[in-house]
Amino acid sequence: MNSLRFTAISNFTQREAETEIENTGAITTYFGENVFTLDTARQFLSDEAYKSLVASTKSGNKIDRNMGNQIANGLRAWAQSKNVTHFTHWFQPLTGASAEKHDSFFTIKSDGTPIEEFDGGALIQQEPDASSFPSGGLRATFEARGYTAWDPSSPAFIMEIGNGKTLCIPTIFVSYTGESLDAKTPLLKALVAIEKAAVDVCQYFDKNVTRVTPTLGWEQEYFLVDAGLANARPDLLMTGRTVFGHAPAKGQQLEDHYFGAIPERFYAFMCDFEKESYKLGIPLRTRHNEVAPGQFECAPIYEETNLAVDHNTLLMDIMNRVAKRHNLKVLLHEKPFAGINGSGKHNNWSLATDTGVNLLAPGKTPKTNLMFLTFFINIIKAVHDYAELLRASIASAGNDHRLGANEAPPAIISIFIGKYLTDVLKEVEIRVGSNFDETDEALLKLDIHKSIPELMLDNTDRNRTSPFAFTGNKFEFRAVGSSANCALAMTVLNTIMADTLKSFKKEVDELIEQGEKKEVAIMHVLQKYIVASKKVLFEGDGYSEEWEKEAQKRGLANVKNTPLALDAYAADKAKALFENNHIFSHAELEARHEIMLEEYIKKIQIEARVMGDLATTFVLPSAIKYQNILVQNIKGLKEAGLKPHAYANQVQVLEKISHHTSIMSDSVEKMIEARKKANKISNTRKKAIAYCDDIKGKYFDVIRYHVDKLELLVDDTYWTLPKYREILFLR
Repeated sequence: MNSLRFTAISNFTQREAETEIENTGAITTYFGENVFTLDTARQFLSDEAYKSLVASTKSGNKIDRNMGNQIANGLRAWAQSKNVTHFTHWFQPLTGASAEKHDSFFTIKSDGTPIEEFDGGALIQQEPDASSFPSGGLRATFEARGYTAWDPSSPAFIMEIGNGKTLCIPTIFVSYTGESLDAKTPLLKALVAIEKAAVDVCQYFDKNVTRVTPTLGWEQEYFLVDAGLANARPDLLMTGRTVFGHAPAKGQQLEDHYFGAIPERFYAFMCDFEKESYKLGIPLRTRHNEVAPGQFECAPIYEETNLAVDHNTLLMDIMNRVAKRHNLKVLLHEKPFAGINGSGKHNNWSLATDTGVNLLAPGKTPKTNLMFLTFFINIIKAVHDYAELLRASIASAGNDHRLGANEAPPAIISIFIGKYLTDVLKEVEIRVGSNFDETDEALLKLDIHKSIPELMLDNTDRNRTSPFAFTGNKFEFRAVGSSANCALAMTVLNTIMADTLKSFKKEVDELIEQGEKKEVAIMHVLQKYIVASKKVLFEGDGYSEEWEKEAQKRGLANVKNTPLALDAYAADKAKALFENNHIFSHAELEARHEIMLEEYIKKIQIEARVMGDLATTFVLPSAIKYQNILVQNIKGLKEAGLKPHAYANQVQVLEKISHHTSIMSDSVEKMIEARKKANKISNTRKKAIAYCDDIKGKYFDVIRYHVDKLELLVDDTYWTLPKYREILFLR
């Protein structure tokens, strides 16, 4: 290993790894200890304040501002009992990260007396600078006022960083004029929309259902690398991925890393960040090695969607912070290394009733199976009708590198449901146009009650090439990127489901009004939906070229880059969907479209600059140094009187280095000129497309190809960038 690269390796010894793994006892003894749960609230609030908080948390009632002071005082008392000195409104602006501004409980009264206080006003509402966060044109620089407002459905928590402790209040973030400027606000609206629509449909089957809750269980994939080596790679620091790097002799081809023994250094990190997560109530359940070397995964028990999204956002912050203690770097980019698996954040989604029923779990009677089929088929219809919007919800510069490559699902949105349910839907479909008996026995003739209960979780194959797969009692949205906030994908998914259920109920009610029996009316509409949506169902290999051709025949979109995928947000169909369900106004949707395009431009721009910088200041000097050594060697051999064949190999290497450096340098210059040209484009969409096609598309792969060839030619002594073999396999 190059001595320059070797000095970059963090000084982390086996001894330190051992001391980091502490026996902390049962997780239940400290799980949620830094969360203001309802059980904790009962100890610190009066009866009326507690009941007000419960009503808001459980039923979605607005917090009574008269109770605000009492709840705030209780929160402060709890926080100060844990030595907390500051509080913050914790929110999720459209930057892709969380945000916080800390204020202390300390203040001074008018008479000069120092006191500590936290009143209801500070709990319920704060005022960050709205113009300093992405707004997509909703706010100008001089229009700075914005508001954060408490979200009681996600409990307050205490964040411990070093010796400091801060009380964090989860909030939404809106502009002075009321537009949402965060990830949480539209998600909460989508959850309201689907709850109402789902309850209305559930009433066909069970009048006791008064609430339906979307649940989410995410699976977070990530890479771990030595912090010293990461710090020696400007591309990793600036972009989260390596823009250069030749594949090592050994990658993941032996499949020996997947589910293998976790290296002790990484195990110490996991134990540490898991403990931090448990204290914050994040119910982590699983950890394991993933397929690629240096890649891992963790996953929690499923939760209500809003809380699950908050917990995943928190987890990413915790992982980054804890990794520093272990001299590690967490890579959450969707494709940090070329040629091996990328990372996703599989979103396992389902619907649960307040009567204890999972609406996506097959039942044991014709009635419960009809309810299952109703929601199951409505999901298929929703994904079919809004596939391009789902694709847009997971679009990003990072995910463009991942989709369709090395385990990640393709950019074509399709649904996998397995053999059993495929057969059931075919049986329902062939009865289109038939007259059902006016009795419940008509349902028995379909044998639905016999077929579906056989569909156990382990009887359903898992198609990892499918972006949206049914896995027995939930759907797994596999296409979400590892660095993404789950909120956007969940906002879109729950909104399209709510809209589809509303349409379904309207159609069923119309048939009932025409005299059809309820069950028969439901079956007729379900048949119609199966026929209209079946082209989105696919059971085969989503990686194959045959599927791309078949998808094209079916008329399914295959949008492979972010700028074009985001067009779905600008479509009239999307505007109508979000406005009719009270999720986004036209202005809010257009603003988000603009923000996502701007984010894409900036990320590709940064990557282009990093590539140019590394090629010019790292790669080129290394290549020239080695060239000079070869020249001196050839010159010496000539002067010694040796014949040309004696130094033919050196000449050949010299010619190759000259060839690759020439094309690399020329391409970098052309890329810079293309960037200057693109920067003059005023239309954001056209500018994003220019960055995608004229900069990334024309130059990224070309420059990388020649740099990676140089990595193989230049003496290891002179190559200053840590190589894949060092980054991925250093333990």
